[in-house]
Amino acid sequence: MPDALTLRGVLAGYGETVVLHGVSLALSQGETMSILGRNGVGKTTLLASVLGHTTLHAGEIAFAGRPLAGLRAFRRARLGIGYVPQEREIFPSLDVEENLTVAARRQRRDGWTVDRVYALFPRLAERRRSMGNQLSGGEQQMLAVGRALMLNPSLLLLDEPLEGLAPVMVDRLLDALVRLRSEAALTMLLVEQHARLALEFSPRAVVLDRGRIVYDDASGPLLQDPQRLASLIGVSKAAV
Repeated sequence: MPDALTLRGVLAGYGETVVLHGVSLALSQGETMSILGRNGVGKTTLLASVLGHTTLHAGEIAFAGRPLAGLRAFRRARLGIGYVPQEREIFPSLDVEENLTVAARRQRRDGWTVDRVYALFPRLAERRRSMGNQLSGGEQQMLAVGRALMLNPSLLLLDEPLEGLAPVMVDRLLDALVRLRSEAALTMLLVEQHARLALEFSPRAVVLDRGRIVYDDASGPLLQDPQRLASLIGVSKAAV
């Protein structure tokens, strides 16, 4: 079985500006990985490159063994790549249920439905007739995850889903992601600034610095060595 996601020697960025420098990694089917690093080191650019939103100058990106070069973003989504953007980008003039159904693909027998999303996020069921702009930040984040699931992805990319959330919402969202990992067997790539939470959630971590991978290994050693973690992602390093 091919890896869920493979990057080989990726040089990518925006126009002529290169942000990622020779990034290589492989994510197995059903694996969860966190991407860590300071602001501006290329974490979001890595996700954007998988989605087809950057210029690929060199290297290869493959999804389930299929090269993605030349495929537009909407075709990558149809292959099974789901995305939860940092800005959430829900439709403010649609209610919760409309935000979910507008994203729905043709249903598989085991696919995601509105009721299944409500089972994962009971709070959304309570707010199903509330407009997008009437939701709290945590509720909007739940809706963004639910909307991505309605595309029936096998790979889910999450860009800083915990940012700006109240602690109780962080706990609820992490509980839901743990359920997705265990029950739905989703492959997940998580970009997150909350390093300790991300490391506790994912068994494997990648740390980026200036567009290059400086750590790709188990999360445990970084959790057990705060000094090393700080040296890898600390703000004392020179800004990119």
